[in-house]
Amino acid sequence: MTEPQVDVYETRRLFGGDVVCQMPRNFIDVSSQYLKYNKNPFVGRNSQIRQIPENQECFIERDGFTSIIFDILERVGKPGSGAEIDGVALTEHIQDIVGEEESQNLRLWNTTETKITRLSSSIPAYTCIATTPQEDSKKGSSSSSSASSGGKQPANLVFTALILTLIRLEKTNTDIVITINVPHIKGEYDEADVDLELGNRGRLIGNAVEHAAKIWESLRIKNMGLFGKEYEGLDYDEL
Repeated sequence: MTEPQVDVYETRRLFGGDVVCQMPRNFIDVSSQYLKYNKNPFVGRNSQIRQIPENQECFIERDGFTSIIFDILERVGKPGSGAEIDGVALTEHIQDIVGEEESQNLRLWNTTETKITRLSSSIPAYTCIATTPQEDSKKGSSSSSSASSGGKQPANLVFTALILTLIRLEKTNTDIVITINVPHIKGEYDEADVDLELGNRGRLIGNAVEHAAKIWESLRIKNMGLFGKEYEGLDYDEL
């Protein structure tokens, strides 16, 4: 299997250029492209990729299974910020992504505060790494990868890892959710390399974490008007 070019990134314009960040070159924008000979199982071969809502940008690995999704959502939870308030919000967003029932079987490995380098230091952000149950669980393999990617899950899915970053823009009543979905397909990765209990993430999750780190250091909001006309021309700290 071809190794992804994890060290090659380029600037991508999101939401009409109102947001920019560095993304891996081998990920294609599914809102405007056709996936013609891609082995990704979540879209039909030689068919147009699903329509993407205006509040979402979605990218799929050209020769793999990983997807990166940016969602601009209404802020959830109580006013203010802190571990308890933001932790509840993070849980709500995870439930929205995988479904409330499946979220009961999701395993959360860690949650950390995250610095989004080019955003105001007053904006809190958090990242978690989670996994769906493995295929030998009572309920079988999880549907989270299918739900979050908008397509049919492959029969040989072992588990899906999620690297989810939540950016909380309280002044504009907005949550930005960045989800990297990493399906692990039998025969497509070295199972012996993955043991999260021992801290062994394996190549696929390791690549996804690198992608997330590049987004953290490069993401910039160029136009606050994206979140409402009343915010146009202002910096976040001016609101």
